[in-house]
Amino acid sequence: SATMPGSLPVNAESCWPKDVGIVALEIYFPSQYVDQTELEKYDGVNAGKYTIGLGQSKMGFCSDREDVNSLCLTVVQKLMERNSLSYDCIGRLEVGTETIIDKSKSVKTVLMQLFEESDSWLFLMVISVCFLTGRYALVVAGDIAVYATGNARPTGGAGAVAMLVGPNAPLIFERGLRGTHMQHAYDFYKPDMVSEYPVVDGKLSIQCYLSALDRCYTVYRNKIHAQWQKEGTDRRFTLNDFGFMIFHSPYCKLVQKSVARLLLNDFLGDQNLETANGVFSGLEAFRDVKLEDTYFDRDVEKAFMKASAELFNRKTKASLLISNQNGNMYTPSVYGCLASLLAQYSPEQLTGQRISVFSYGSGFAATLYSIR
Repeated sequence: SATMPGSLPVNAESCWPKDVGIVALEIYFPSQYVDQTELEKYDGVNAGKYTIGLGQSKMGFCSDREDVNSLCLTVVQKLMERNSLSYDCIGRLEVGTETIIDKSKSVKTVLMQLFEESDSWLFLMVISVCFLTGRYALVVAGDIAVYATGNARPTGGAGAVAMLVGPNAPLIFERGLRGTHMQHAYDFYKPDMVSEYPVVDGKLSIQCYLSALDRCYTVYRNKIHAQWQKEGTDRRFTLNDFGFMIFHSPYCKLVQKSVARLLLNDFLGDQNLETANGVFSGLEAFRDVKLEDTYFDRDVEKAFMKASAELFNRKTKASLLISNQNGNMYTPSVYGCLASLLAQYSPEQLTGQRISVFSYGSGFAATLYSIR
């Protein structure tokens, strides 16, 4: 039968490389920062509004000597030099950013300066996995998050991440385990072409984030249930099956609320859960709530944040180091959380652990997947 041009060959599965994942990761963020306690004083708000209410200690910012292009150039060069790699060993380049300093010229073309001696024509092709044998993919994400004066300003930050993706990786993507949700919404957008500041609907933005998390987790659980059933295992997937959980982090308190949100999903997804003892103790009153009615329900939020506190401390808190000290980096945010996790746990502690990764972008698109 005829196949679509560019489609994978019939034997693509047999030539899929072993253990594809993140081979190496580099992060870069500015050396300048604003202390959030000082920003609270400057803005004339109550002490703790940013440091406790948002969970932020510092906010990185770029001087006039740096922009998104220089952030990405720096992080790629550092990754390649630290791993003693030739640019010839890169077969594909993907760049993610929402920071524009030119309305036409892309960051990817600026990065081509580093590849002038290599076969950079490969980047223009969509290549099957068999064709890429012997070369790595390079994924770059970088942004400068800055807001106009107001409630959103303390959630800024800046930074870039570069990741080498290929076979025989220490951090392996779990194939087939991915939940994705996309939807049209004006929660965060940049309609003013002469301003670097976005237009943000804070309440809608939180609702979009949490609803995307709900839907991605539902799809992920359904997929892993199907895998387990094929293997002869018949039990429900819960947060206990994640060794660690990392999230896109606009601010740290939202991540803490997200762990509580996932616990609420587990609670509502199993009517047979024990509520007399254990983590769900005392939550029986919330048995009949509907997810879509609870985005701003303070009683539900308070109860499940309390119930998930130990879970958050054990599986997520360590991942927020860079987010807490540098702020929101937009596209590299969740990978900054991954870097934070890797920096604080030994390889022995991470071996065999399933790490959930929730990546989110306003407008909006989100994916929850896992690595081991």
